[in-house]
Amino acid sequence: MAEHTYKFDVKMTCGGCSGAVTRVLEKAKNSGYGVSEYNVNLDTQEVIVKGTIPYDDVHSIISKTGKEVRSGITVE
Repeated sequence: MAEHTYKFDVKMTCGGCSGAVTRVLEKAKNSGYGVSEYNVNLDTQEVIVKGTIPYDDVHSIISKTGKEVRSGITVE
Protein backbone atom coordinates (compact mmCIF):
# COMPACT_ATOMS: atom_id res chain seq x y z
CA MET A 1 0.00 0.00 0.00
CA ALA A 2 1.11 3.55 -0.66
CA GLU A 3 2.00 5.82 2.21
CA HIS A 4 -0.01 9.02 2.62
CA THR A 5 0.34 12.17 4.69
CA TYR A 6 -2.72 13.62 6.39
CA LYS A 7 -3.01 17.00 8.06
CA PHE A 8 -5.75 17.67 10.61
CA ASP A 9 -6.85 20.83 12.41
CA VAL A 10 -7.73 19.57 15.90
CA LYS A 11 -9.07 21.75 18.70
CA MET A 12 -6.53 21.31 21.50
CA THR A 13 -6.44 23.82 24.35
CA CYS A 14 -3.81 22.34 26.69
CA GLY A 15 -1.06 19.80 27.08
CA GLY A 16 -3.59 17.23 28.22
CA CYS A 17 -5.44 17.59 24.93
CA SER A 18 -2.34 17.14 22.80
CA GLY A 19 -1.22 14.33 25.11
CA ALA A 20 -4.47 12.44 24.51
CA VAL A 21 -4.03 12.70 20.73
CA THR A 22 -0.37 11.66 21.03
CA ARG A 23 -1.30 8.60 23.11
CA VAL A 24 -3.88 7.26 20.64
CA LEU A 25 -1.57 7.82 17.67
CA GLU A 26 1.34 6.14 19.47
CA LYS A 27 -0.93 3.19 20.23
CA ALA A 28 -1.98 3.02 16.56
CA LYS A 29 1.68 3.16 15.51
CA ASN A 30 2.75 0.40 17.90
CA SER A 31 -0.26 -1.80 17.10
CA GLY A 32 0.52 -2.04 13.40
CA TYR A 33 -2.47 -0.01 12.18
CA GLY A 34 -0.38 1.59 9.44
CA VAL A 35 0.82 4.76 11.19
CA SER A 36 4.53 5.20 10.47
CA GLU A 37 4.98 8.63 12.06
CA TYR A 38 3.01 11.54 13.44
CA ASN A 39 3.46 15.04 14.83
CA VAL A 40 1.07 16.72 17.27
CA ASN A 41 1.57 20.50 17.58
CA LEU A 42 -0.43 22.20 20.34
CA ASP A 43 0.60 25.73 19.28
CA THR A 44 -0.69 25.41 15.71
CA GLN A 45 -3.35 22.82 16.63
CA GLU A 46 -2.12 20.67 13.76
CA VAL A 47 -1.80 16.91 13.71
CA ILE A 48 0.19 15.40 10.85
CA VAL A 49 0.04 11.65 10.34
CA LYS A 50 2.02 9.58 7.82
CA GLY A 51 1.34 5.98 6.97
CA THR A 52 -0.64 3.46 4.98
CA ILE A 53 -3.67 3.81 7.26
CA PRO A 54 -6.82 5.14 5.49
CA TYR A 55 -7.83 8.77 6.11
CA ASP A 56 -11.16 7.83 7.70
CA ASP A 57 -9.43 5.54 10.20
CA VAL A 58 -7.05 8.30 11.32
CA HIS A 59 -9.97 10.72 11.63
CA SER A 60 -11.85 8.18 13.75
CA ILE A 61 -8.85 7.51 16.01
CA ILE A 62 -8.36 11.23 16.71
CA SER A 63 -12.10 11.82 17.19
CA LYS A 64 -12.29 9.08 19.84
CA THR A 65 -10.20 11.31 22.13
CA GLY A 66 -13.17 13.68 22.32
CA LYS A 67 -11.23 16.44 20.60
CA GLU A 68 -12.95 18.28 17.78
CA VAL A 69 -11.43 17.60 14.37
CA ARG A 70 -12.23 20.86 12.61
CA SER A 71 -10.81 19.84 9.24
CA GLY A 72 -8.49 17.40 7.57
CA ILE A 73 -6.82 16.96 4.21
CA THR A 74 -4.61 14.50 2.41
CA VAL A 75 -1.32 16.25 1.73
CA GLU A 76 0.20 13.53 -0.46
